[in-house]
Amino acid sequence: MAKRRSLKSDTCPMARSLDIVGDQWSLLIIRDAFDGMKRFGEFQQSLGVAKNILADRLKNLVQEGVLALAPASDGTMYQEYVLTPKGNGLFPVVVGLRHWGEQHLYGKGEAHSVLVERGSGKPVRKLDLRAHDGKPLDAADTFVKKLPVKKPAAKKLPVKQAARGKAQPG
Repeated sequence: MAKRRSLKSDTCPMARSLDIVGDQWSLLIIRDAFDGMKRFGEFQQSLGVAKNILADRLKNLVQEGVLALAPASDGTMYQEYVLTPKGNGLFPVVVGLRHWGEQHLYGKGEAHSVLVERGSGKPVRKLDLRAHDGKPLDAADTFVKKLPVKKPAAKKLPVKQAARGKAQPG
């Protein structure tokens, strides 16, 4: 299989994100982590993925700061994978994909899982995007604006030192 081209330096935030979580196994590992799984064996049993692929994806997610290794919470010698703040930031992405799948990938009456609030047991409302004034947004209401590259500010010398620097030959 051909080696994937890295998107780490791409100017598009979506491309950079996909460089980290753009394969099915990485997102499914993250989904399982949100569902409380922490150990290699739990992920392997849930996903049915080959151990070498799972090990590779977990290693990458740790290197990228999405997951962290922590001592096992039960005091055993094992280590657990826990979501970092960066990893927790993917929750709206996972929920958005879930909602999209529920809406577009199931037939009427076909069984599927549903994300519910722990406290109330009620289904989580569908995510929606809103404009600054609260009105609903769709793709036609938006565009991508390229931001200028920020150059590091030149180090400024104190006024006296700058004046001396001009008087001296270079």
